[in-house]
Amino acid sequence: MFLSEKAKGISPSPTLAVDAKAKQMKSEGYDVIGFGAGEPDFDTPDFIKNSAIKAINEGFTKYTPVGGIPELKKAIVNTLNEELGLTYKPNEIIVSNGAKQCLYNALYCLINPGDEVLIPHPYWVSYPELVKLCGGTPVFVPTYEEDDFKMKKEVIEPLITSKTKVIIVNSPNNPTGSVYSKEELEGIAELANKYNLFIISDEIYDKLIYDGEQHVSIATLGKEIFEKTLIVNGVSKAYSMTGWRIGYAAGPEELVKAMTDFQSHTTSNPNSIAQRAALEALSNPDRKKAIASMVEEFSKRRDYMVERINSIAGLSCRKPKGAFYVMMNITKTFGKKIKGVEIKNSTDFAQSLLENYMVAVVPGVAFGTENYVRLSYATSLTNIEKGLDRIEKFIKDLV
Repeated sequence: MFLSEKAKGISPSPTLAVDAKAKQMKSEGYDVIGFGAGEPDFDTPDFIKNSAIKAINEGFTKYTPVGGIPELKKAIVNTLNEELGLTYKPNEIIVSNGAKQCLYNALYCLINPGDEVLIPHPYWVSYPELVKLCGGTPVFVPTYEEDDFKMKKEVIEPLITSKTKVIIVNSPNNPTGSVYSKEELEGIAELANKYNLFIISDEIYDKLIYDGEQHVSIATLGKEIFEKTLIVNGVSKAYSMTGWRIGYAAGPEELVKAMTDFQSHTTSNPNSIAQRAALEALSNPDRKKAIASMVEEFSKRRDYMVERINSIAGLSCRKPKGAFYVMMNITKTFGKKIKGVEIKNSTDFAQSLLENYMVAVVPGVAFGTENYVRLSYATSLTNIEKGLDRIEKFIKDLV
């Protein structure tokens, strides 16, 4: 097969691979508890589904403008103004096939071969792969559990070189659930302004925040950083619309135009029906109630999961402030064995747990670290209880 070097360098998404393996085992009759998927287990609200049905019945099934229908762009403009106090024009908005396409479009249009992109570590699995696909070089900014896995100004600055072009900020964060404060973001903004770096701010989990924490967008911290920032968001997480594939981005007009031109030659417009559904998600009066209900349930699940993990000898975790993930520290299991197989790293841990105890977690190596596995609490409390019971037995059975 005559594959390009680019194709050979792409790694499959480990999170999707774990989810696929768990679903395959379930289809074969195994009672698998899955903590892998990064999607809410709630159904899409009825008012959103009904708007999609209406769009189909009205024949709204043709091509749309590449960067999104005007009504949806206007709704996004209104949302960003209402929630963040930011003012955008419709030509500073692009709608894409999920937030992931927004990220790819942006990176493709921003970086030249050899340009460096600073990425917080642990990282969402696709960040480095997207950078490499665009010919760039991912540079990882280490974060530490004792700092709630958040990038610090003093750690970032020594990594900046003449080739550095972009800093990716992800708050609330996947996989750690960390939420950046205004003061922490001000430090990053100061560096971006000092070295003339562009910010891609991935805010897809912005509405899934707990304990009274507030979402702060780095784009709100002054005119200078506003002009250097692309906000990326979407309807997948907050509205339980992962399969609808609608993301959006807001930023400088020149960049958004380039992203739209690029998208016109790759996928063209996002799904017309899903756009109408997203419009309803962002404008229906019931949207806040639906989100609040989901956040309340996630908070209960998070509290239970964190308490249970920290009660199991040999495991530990910090309480995340956002998203729906927990990074579980598994270092105390290294060197131990289960059924003669030694646990040397996160992959060994995840594979042994799945094969012997029917629990699927994502190995930390997927996020660039071997010391953790990620658990999603976007599943029922019953499943969480059952899965953690099995994890506790797994840990007790290690020798």
